[in-house]
This record gives sequence, structure tokens and C-alpha cells, in this order.
Amino acid sequence: MVVVEENEDASAIIGNKAAPYLTSLAARSATFTHARAETHPSQPNYMALFSGGQQGVSDDSCVGRLSAPNLGSELLAAGKSFVGYSEDLPRAGFTGCTSGRYAQKHSPWTAFADIPAASNQPWTAWPADYAQLPTVSWVTPNLCDDMHDCGVASGDRWLEANLAGYLSWAATHNSWLIVTWDEASDSSPDNGIATMVAGAGVRPGRYAEQIDHYSLLRTIENAYGLQPLGDSATAEPITDIWAPAASSAAGRSGPTVAPAPAGDQLSR
Repeated sequence: MVVVEENEDASAIIGNKAAPYLTSLAARSATFTHARAETHPSQPNYMALFSGGQQGVSDDSCVGRLSAPNLGSELLAAGKSFVGYSEDLPRAGFTGCTSGRYAQKHSPWTAFADIPAASNQPWTAWPADYAQLPTVSWVTPNLCDDMHDCGVASGDRWLEANLAGYLSWAATHNSWLIVTWDEASDSSPDNGIATMVAGAGVRPGRYAEQIDHYSLLRTIENAYGLQPLGDSATAEPITDIWAPAASSAAGRSGPTVAPAPAGDQLSR
């Protein structure tokens, strides 16, 4: 599961008194001290993480129906499943620009013509039984709960209330939780963002290699044997955070492929 929060420097998250849950999550995660976003403003970074490129998007304007390959379409073509869950999305399949505190610019799959309506769901469709989740899920909180409008404390509370149960389940069901940010604040000199990976087979700790959204995408692609998209093809996948036992149990060989999470068994 991928969760993307909004517009905060890495230094504003871990250790911040307003973010006790994320600080505790970092202690149980592989936490990257040199994670960077690609650009400003928000939307091109979402495109990068979902499709391996910015797709000509340079601002936060509502985007039409794009035709580029993307993570969702690759999973579906491989016989696996993808669902994006957006808080405040008014109904399944909605491709409008805004509704309440929902904004299309933060749910990149809605801009791609080859993503079916069934893969674009409101947060209310999130299953109580985590075993019913798709191979890969992406969660977009609304403009308050993603820290865009309401700050770090609101996002921290939402994440704990809604995702702590999934993380407990993931640790024993060969699954991961990835929490990252779209971009840092405009004043950040290097666009440094907090990024954490937690779950089965992950060795908690601080990791100093440089990563970005393309690195995260490449890691997910490698886990499912997908063709790397766009700039993810030249990005290094994350390989050093996995416990040796997890790599062995996943039946993978060599240091360049991360172990496959539960979606390999849970494909819908």
C-alpha cells in the first residue's frame, strides 16, 4: 500500500511533537534520510511515482485523459490488481477535478484513460478484511488529512486512525506500507521529503542512499516483475532494507530484486 502526504519537509515530520504516530512509525520502518521529490508543484511528482514520468504536466491544473503506460495498467495487464482509494471521492469512477476536499491532482490514476472505474474508489470502499485488498493499493487522504490544508497534526492523526491496523496485519501477511510525500515545502533547498517503508521482511533503520519517486516505483515494479516505466528504468530499486530471511522466503535470488509482497498471493 502506497500513501502520499503533502508539502512538508522531512525535518517537519520525524521527531515533530505534532507527529507522534509518524515518529513511532519511523522507528519501525526503513526510513530514508536522502529522499527527494522531483519538482514543484504537487502534481508532476504524483505522475512520476505512478507512471515513471511527469507526462508533460507542470502545474496543478485538472488533467485530461492521458494515454501513457502506468503502474495501474501494468498490474492489470499482468493479471494482478490495482485500486486507488481517495478520501472524499464522491463515487467510484469519478474523474472530475474536485469535490469537497477531494482533488484529482492528488489521485494520479484518475487522469489515465486505461484505468477502469472499478480501480478508482472512494475511501469508504476500503475493505474491513485486509485480505480483500488488491495487489497494490494507493491511498489519498483529503486536502485536510494529507497535511495540505490542515497541517502535520491532522495528517498524523488520520494515518494512525486509519492505517495502523493495516500495518499490524501487513507484518504477518507478506505486505508493505509505503508512506511518502509528494514534495517538500517551497522553501526547501533540496526538496527533501520523509519516506518510510514498513511491513514484512523490512529491516527498520535509517538508510542514507539517495532515492526519489522513481526509485519507489522501480522497487514496486521489480517486486511484481513489471517492465520499468519511463525514468524508473534508470532508477536503482531499493534492495538493502530487506531481511535475508524475507528474500529467501520470497524465492528470489540476487541482490537486485526486492521480495514480493502479499499481492502476489492476493491478486484479484
